[in-house]
Order: sequence, then structure tokens, then C-alpha cells
Amino acid sequence: MTTPPAPGSSGDTRVEPGGDDEATRAMSADSGDGPPRSGYDPDAEATVQIAPVAGPDDPPSTGGGGRSRRTVLIAGAAVVGLLVVLYVGDLLISATNVPRGVTVAGVEIGGMNRLAAQEKLTTELGPRVARPITLVAGTGPGAGTATLDPRSAGLDLDVAATIEEAGEQPLNPVTRLSSLFSDREIAPISKGNPVAVGQAIDAARPQLDRPSVEGTVRFEGDRPVPVPSVPGHVVDSRTAPDVVLAHWLDPAPVGLPVTEQPVSVTQEGVDTALREVATPAVAGPAYVVGDAKNATLSPTEIGTFLKFDPDGSGGLTPRIDVPAAERAVDRDLADTEAEPKDATFAFEGAAATVVPAVTGRTIDYPKTVEGLVEALARPADASPPTTFTPPPVPPGATPAPPPPASGRAVNAVYTTTPPKVTTEALQALGPATVIGEFQTNGFAADSGQNIKRVAEIVNGATVKPGETFSLNGFTGPRDAGKGFVEAGIIDDGVPGRGIGGGISQFATTLYNASYFAGLEQIEHKEHSYYISRYPAGREATVFEGAIDLKFRNDGDTPVLIRTQWTPSSIKVQLYGQKRYDVTSQTGPRTNPVPPGTRDLSDNPRCKPSKGVGGFTITDTRVLTDVRTGETTSEPRTVRYNPEPEITCNNR
Repeated sequence: MTTPPAPGSSGDTRVEPGGDDEATRAMSADSGDGPPRSGYDPDAEATVQIAPVAGPDDPPSTGGGGRSRRTVLIAGAAVVGLLVVLYVGDLLISATNVPRGVTVAGVEIGGMNRLAAQEKLTTELGPRVARPITLVAGTGPGAGTATLDPRSAGLDLDVAATIEEAGEQPLNPVTRLSSLFSDREIAPISKGNPVAVGQAIDAARPQLDRPSVEGTVRFEGDRPVPVPSVPGHVVDSRTAPDVVLAHWLDPAPVGLPVTEQPVSVTQEGVDTALREVATPAVAGPAYVVGDAKNATLSPTEIGTFLKFDPDGSGGLTPRIDVPAAERAVDRDLADTEAEPKDATFAFEGAAATVVPAVTGRTIDYPKTVEGLVEALARPADASPPTTFTPPPVPPGATPAPPPPASGRAVNAVYTTTPPKVTTEALQALGPATVIGEFQTNGFAADSGQNIKRVAEIVNGATVKPGETFSLNGFTGPRDAGKGFVEAGIIDDGVPGRGIGGGISQFATTLYNASYFAGLEQIEHKEHSYYISRYPAGREATVFEGAIDLKFRNDGDTPVLIRTQWTPSSIKVQLYGQKRYDVTSQTGPRTNPVPPGTRDLSDNPRCKPSKGVGGFTITDTRVLTDVRTGETTSEPRTVRYNPEPEITCNNR
């Protein structure tokens, strides 16, 4: 439907929305691309298409907005493609590299070629491989430190395995991107045997372990000082090797795992002992009452022997250090004691008289100090005790005990010590006679000095019934401290020097004296080579710790050893009750062996000497009982080695 133009209008024809389709078609025809129809004036009228108002059910427009979205999508695809190209290119370029951001013991190797990374680790960690490893056990002032040589412990860096531990380049693009902005520490992998590392740590334990220290009270002069408990620690040997293997290349010291060692004494326990025991103990002197005189113990001396031990319940128990107390008391009471003296013989020519024994009297210090802790707790202003003088007693009787001590004092407890050889034992011998003796002659001056010294030690020794005499045991070590000197010896066929040379001559002399005394022979050994100044098959040698001379007194009465030395001879006599007449029957030398020759030209101390042939010989000791006349034979066969003739380059 056509609506007439309103007054004043330009005569334009308008098409209303929803109007006549024919008019719409006419408008569309006139506005086409073809030439206008004849008679048509384009300026006379214009047809304008009015955009419809979109209703709720109308579809959205697909005009210029669609082209914008396509542009965004194309641009995004281009970016993604570029990133993919970059990712693939980066992956191809760095496929054989160490992942980015990787460090080993502070050395950055991320993103490097693996060969270059190996070279860098070897160069920069090489000095650390050779440096001593500092080990630390525990913390604080009580920490223990030690150094460990990595080579001695068998430690080395496994560079290839360390880089392998870093892994491959990540395929995840997010992970690859994040590696540009982060670091990853890889622990270096070591070559090493945990057992060897553990042994090296154990060798350093004295510097690393710290034993716990229980609290106590010590004394500085006469001033008591509290000492707090200090817990200790020991290295955990089970896990320590693994810790060292994992961290020995770290720049910092290696902290070892430890097991704590607790303490039992509390601070309260220390304070209580200080207040209730230590302080009163040194508030004044203490006393030990002896025979006819007293020992005065100053506060400083008390501090040397008053000790404290943990009681297991957090506190401290006081005790007396007996040897330290003895040293303090002996200063005043030593002369109230007497050492026992064995009965012995005095000689006038061949006659012997008995010198009586002396019973010893000594202080029993463990019993003496039993009440000293209690006494030290008493008031310091207590009066000192009076001196106790025991009344006279018959010989052998027990002295009267002193009255109970009062105040800060205890009584000395005396005990008697009998002699080893009593007067009665020697008197039981009756008139002592020589039951066996022997003498050897000829020795150098230095050997003679050693023979003289051992003779002095043995002279007067008494062998009780049933007792075995040991030459090594009786003399003890024969060294310079006892007056022995270097003397000539034969060392591997050549002359030498040694402490104690010549003792074998004394051993041979003593052996023969006991042989003729009829004593039971327990142990002796002949020389390997025959020595002409000794009787064949009847001589002895000794060597400290290996070869000894022993004989046993199998009689009922003691035997006394007497020695007589001159610059050229040594004689040993045994005194006692004669039981046997003894003779020696020496057989012929059999099985002779020529000496042979030995050249020692390479030895600068070589000295030519004649050889001595070897042989076998039997000696028989015949004992005749002086009471019954019964005879006993004791054969002994000895084989001597040939002693070669010594030549020095055929000189």
C-alpha cells in the first residue's frame, strides 16, 4: 500500500516495514546494476532501505564481525605455529645437553653440552676431590672435628654418573619454559666403598667422639668448685659413611650423625654436694690418730683426696681416694710403720748364724679412711685429738686399740705383716751347711759387671720348702735402670753388644750349684753351641721373657743362696739341710758334626774365628740319700750344633 506524501515533503516514496511486497520489488528493480529504464529520473525519487528492528527470534548479523574473528584466529594460529617451530628447534638443538638450570655442588652446568659439562666439573671440582674433608660431630662447644684424606678413604668423583643423574631435556614445554627461570641442584655422585670410608671415620673417632662428663665437685686448693654435667656424643658408625659419600664434595664441613650420650648427675645434685659435703669438708683441718703421733690434714690436702661419684639418681656420693689420702697421711705417720724383714744368715767364713726376722707393722689405709667422710662433716671448730701412745705389749701380741676418735678425726688402723722367711724356719735348719756349690772363671770386664750385679740381687735369696726359684722372675727385667751394662754378645755369628751380656755364665754357675745340692730341676736350656769353659751337658743360658732357669726346693727346710764374686770368678753356694750326696757322670761325645765354614765378608763387624764341631753327650746326675743310702740316676742327653768357622772374605 502506497501512502501519499505528507504536505511539505519532497515527494519521496517510503516503504514501511512490513509494507507491500510489490513496492519493495519495484524499489529493488530500480536500484539494480543494470541501466535505468527510459524516462526514469534518478534524482526525481530515491528509494531508501530501512534496516528492520531485530526481534527476539531474529538470527544475529553475520556481517563485518565475522571477519574480525577470523583475523584473530589466523593470528593465533600463526603464533602457535611459531612457538611449535621454536620448541621443535630448541628440542633438536639441545637434545644432547644437560637440562637447563642444573648445578652440581655449586657448579652451574645447565644447558651445557655433556662433554663440556664433564670437563667443567672435572676442572672446578678437581681441587675439592684432593682437599682434606672436614668432619664435624655434634654442635656447640662440645663438637668434635677431624680431617679425612679422601684418597686414603678411597673417595673420588664419578663425573659421568653425576651428569647422568641430571637426566634428559624435558619434553613438557611448560617444564622447559620454567627451567629458564629456576635452578635444580644435583648432588655429586661419588666413587667409594662404604666399608673403607667407615674405617677411615673410625680412625678419626678419638677426635670426633665426646664422652659425656658427669657433674662433680672439684677443688682448687681449699676452694670447692661445682662442675656441671656435659652430655656427650659418639658418631653413628652405621650411617656416617653414607653421609660422607653424599656430602664430602660440599663446600661446607660434613656434619656426621651422632648418638647422644646422656648424663645422670643433675645440677641440683651438684649444688647439693657442694653445699652439704664439699664446703663443710674443707672448712678446717682433719686428723688421723697414729701411734704416739697424729697426722694433720689441711683443707688443701683434704681437697686432694675427697672425690664424688654419681649415685645413679641424679646426685653425688662422696668417697675417699685411698692412695691420695695415704700420701697425705704418710708425711706424718710413715715412721710409725715398719717393713717386715726376712730371717737370714750371717756368715763368718763357712759358718752361718741366723739373723732373726722382723715382723712388719703397716697402716691399713682402706680401713683407716672408712670413717673419714663422716668425720669431715663435723664442725670445723672441734678440738684436735690428743696423741695416743699404745701401752707396751709382749712380742707377737696384738697392741691395744686406741679410744674412739672424736671430732674431725679417725684412728689409724695398723696391721702386722709377717716376714716371708721366719726366724723359726731358718733355725729349723740346725747348723746350716753348704749343700751345693759351683764356681766358673774368666769373663771380660763388662760381662763381669753384669755378673756382679745379678749376683748382688740373688745373694741372700731364700727358697722356702715347696717353692720354685726362677732366675728371671727373681731379678725382673735386667736393664740399665737396675745397673746392668752393655757387654759382648755373639749376634748371628759376629761380635755385638747387648744389655746384660754375661748373665748366662751366672745362670750356669747357679744351675750347677742347685744340681749338686740335689734340688729338683724344673727348667733350664743349654747353649746351642758348646762353650769350652762350661762342663759339657751341664750348663745353662737364659733370655728374658723366653728362656729361664728354674729349680724347686723339694725338701722340708729352707735353702739359702749365697754368691761370691771376684773380678775373675763367680761362686754360688746353697746352704741348707743336706739330703743327698751328688755326683756327675759324663758320657763320651758321640755323633760328631764338623763345623763347616761361613763367610761373613758382607758384614762390617765380621771377625774371623775358629769353628767348633757339634756333638751329642749324656750327663747323668746320681743322687744318694744320706739317710737311707738309696741311689737315684737322672740322665740328660744334650745335642750341640756345630759352630761354623767364620771367615771374612777368606781372611
